[in-house]
Amino acid sequence: MQETPFCLRVGNLLPYSMSESNTTDFTNPSTFILQGIPGLEMAHVWISIPFCTMYIIAILGNFTILFTVKMERSLHEPMYYFLCMLAVTDLVVHTSTLPKMLSIFWFNSREINFSACLTQMYFLHCFLVMESGILVAMAFDRYVAICHPLRHSAILTNPVVAKISLAVVLRGSIVILPFPFLARQWPYCRTNIIPEPYCAHISVVNLACADTRVSSYYGLFVLVCVMDLDAIFIAVSYTQILRAIFSLPTKDAHLKTLGTCSSHLLVILAFYIPGLFISLMYQFAQNVPLHLHVLIANVYLLMPSMLNPIIYGVRTKQIRGRLLWIFTHKGT
Repeated sequence: MQETPFCLRVGNLLPYSMSESNTTDFTNPSTFILQGIPGLEMAHVWISIPFCTMYIIAILGNFTILFTVKMERSLHEPMYYFLCMLAVTDLVVHTSTLPKMLSIFWFNSREINFSACLTQMYFLHCFLVMESGILVAMAFDRYVAICHPLRHSAILTNPVVAKISLAVVLRGSIVILPFPFLARQWPYCRTNIIPEPYCAHISVVNLACADTRVSSYYGLFVLVCVMDLDAIFIAVSYTQILRAIFSLPTKDAHLKTLGTCSSHLLVILAFYIPGLFISLMYQFAQNVPLHLHVLIANVYLLMPSMLNPIIYGVRTKQIRGRLLWIFTHKGT
């Protein structure tokens, strides 16, 4: 039973038939060993440069988004509240993985405590599911704003936005909760080596010497009933949005209205398209080297968190204008 990279099931495609020197007879290890990028250990320092750059850009960009929305009263609208949630989610995804990843690349610090590994797994998957839910909420906001503009403020009131936000957070927290609990119950007696720089769910479960179909089936449930349904809801929303846009009388009206949701469309593409590409690569390019699989999966995991604040900072007039005002005001 397979899951796609949206559940970060990189481990399902990794060859775990390791040499005898990497296999031990222990049971339930207290620590796991994160390999980083297998086969490219000698290049870890060089690989760390783009990853560290992505981390710095993501941290600065997302904090800038949060600061700008807080300071600019004209941005106190549902779309930008959801954007702040997206920024916080991106910060957690990066912070839960990259510090340990960089410590592997720089200091060869590969050990991770079993409980810390499960904690990292939970936060990583939990906030990825939250990010998907936030994209759905933003799509709903764009649908109401374009298809029912006169009712937008009446439908998406602050209490409604708060309830939607709470639902997104609770869904991500509850749906992913079984992941670490299921992973904790399995016996681990094959190896404690994870051929990745972080603890993804199935990469850990694949190390268990037991029937782990429950974990695989539940991972598939999360994929189909959460991530895929989110993608369908977004697609339906934008189908209605595009119908409303192309029913407008002039081409200028088409472009102006489409411009109001272009940033959100780019963020959606940054989140879903790389995952689709990796899924196809896993299905039809089985001979691709292991290190390339892991490297691309890591870029897919971290790239959207870096791109989101750039996309909104460049394409949103209010955010761009506020940032320009801050910098010119400081200059004077």
